[in-house]
Amino acid sequence: MAKIGYFLSSEQYRPSELVDQAKRAEAAGFESLWISDHFHPWNDEQGQSAFVWGVIGALSEATSLPVSTAVTCPTMRIHPAIIAQAAATAAVQLDGKFVLGVGSGEALNEHILGDPWPSVGVRLEMLEEAVEVIRLLHRGDEVSHHGLHYEVQEARIYTRPEQPVPIYVSGFGPQAAELAGRIGDGYVLVTPEADLVQTFRTSGGGDKPVQAGMKVTWDRDADKALEVAHRLWANDGLPGQSAQTLPRPKDFEALMDLVPRETVGESIICGPDPDKHVARARKYIDAGVDEVYVQQIGPDMDGFFAAWESDVLPQLRG
Repeated sequence: MAKIGYFLSSEQYRPSELVDQAKRAEAAGFESLWISDHFHPWNDEQGQSAFVWGVIGALSEATSLPVSTAVTCPTMRIHPAIIAQAAATAAVQLDGKFVLGVGSGEALNEHILGDPWPSVGVRLEMLEEAVEVIRLLHRGDEVSHHGLHYEVQEARIYTRPEQPVPIYVSGFGPQAAELAGRIGDGYVLVTPEADLVQTFRTSGGGDKPVQAGMKVTWDRDADKALEVAHRLWANDGLPGQSAQTLPRPKDFEALMDLVPRETVGESIICGPDPDKHVARARKYIDAGVDEVYVQQIGPDMDGFFAAWESDVLPQLRG
């Protein structure tokens, strides 16, 4: 049976709101938490972007649920040795119930130090080496690493969990899904694409966990819900590699009007109908996803958690 978790959007909510949502999610019967890691939101309407490692520390004191980053880029903005220390500390705080989800990043977050934005192939190469560095440091030995992209000199992480932190690798295309299968302890994606899940599994992933995120806007008024979803998250509907290459929130915002509301309505469930929410989650489960994480976009958190607790989660587990 698939695990149903709650997706904490660092781009849309303040740290105190994220902690409150985590508490509500646990009380409503969600089994685990995802949390995004951004320097910028996708657009100014979303309006937030807290430092995820500080929020994870707060979550560890507020909930007993497992937490995964969805996802951290350990290649440019923050050196993989520092991510290794942050992840080890998070795992200690969460009593081992922590997964480090990693990905090759977006220019939106990674361009801020002025480094060149590499091609997809180079970014995946950097990600593979970064994962190697993190795993070396999580063994607890003193590490010196002299690689193509990263240098580590005589570094040792002292605060570590009893078991190494699992590292799940995200991938939105076949090349990244293959890499995830080869090096990941699990796989992360945001669409119910059975072909990508199969690529992960046949590339070495086997029966390792697959996590995926989905967005909904629960509101009693379906038209209002669609308006909110389009205003805040129409960037999800931009085509091609724009999500990876646009550098500023204002660049996403300038293009969002090109995304029709109908397109947003096709990818984000809007309104109160529990059967539609159930059907969307089942698309992920049918695609082979083991853990589905649900993000509530709209402001009616009371309505969302009440509806999912009473009408949606029981159907998904029935």
